[in-house]
Amino acid sequence: MSIIELSDISKSYRIGEVETRAVDGVSLNIEAGEFTALVGPSGSGKTTLLQIIGCLDKPDRGAVLINGQDVTRLNANRRADLRRDVIGFIFQFFALVPVLDAYENVELPLLLSGVGAKERKERTLELLDAVGLADRIHHRPDQLSGGQQQRVAIARALVKRPLMVLADEPTANLDTANGEQAMEIMQRLNAQTGTAFIFATHDPRVMSFARRTVRMLDGRIVADELNP
Repeated sequence: MSIIELSDISKSYRIGEVETRAVDGVSLNIEAGEFTALVGPSGSGKTTLLQIIGCLDKPDRGAVLINGQDVTRLNANRRADLRRDVIGFIFQFFALVPVLDAYENVELPLLLSGVGAKERKERTLELLDAVGLADRIHHRPDQLSGGQQQRVAIARALVKRPLMVLADEPTANLDTANGEQAMEIMQRLNAQTGTAFIFATHDPRVMSFARRTVRMLDGRIVADELNP
């Protein structure tokens, strides 16, 4: 079952008098539970495509269907509701709230969604344990290593039980050991939860874990491969 259907997506940006087409006529389907990497050099369009999938940007042309609903037809408030309800995000620079501890950072999406206190606690502790941080729940980001911060971000992305998690260069600020550990955790949680993971990356470490690799160049898909 396709949870994401992109049909003839194009997106251009204008800086002064120069127009750049970041995504050029892309069509792509993503199935439930996929573990997929969008790969390509800087400027290939992979991050723009990820932002369009995540309802952070709108294409100039084409349709974006999430669970059969064309999100390009939604207003800004309804797109924000969709992001909140069905999409988790993991960022290159972690994007944790610095004044909140690990527990509070992971709990925050549930708090904003109005989930009750008992369920918030159960789900937050469950995810922190799943990423190996049960003994760090009261540490703020500045008291955690980069690898630990990214694991908090992984827990935060999954705590609301989203349809998909979108990760933009999730290993870029991690050393080899921490990058591989983060990918192993995401791979395990993908298998356990059935949540689809879609990465934008140029990191061979991420590509080696992906079960599907979609290669982009100059805003277009040039290869779409299932990995052995």
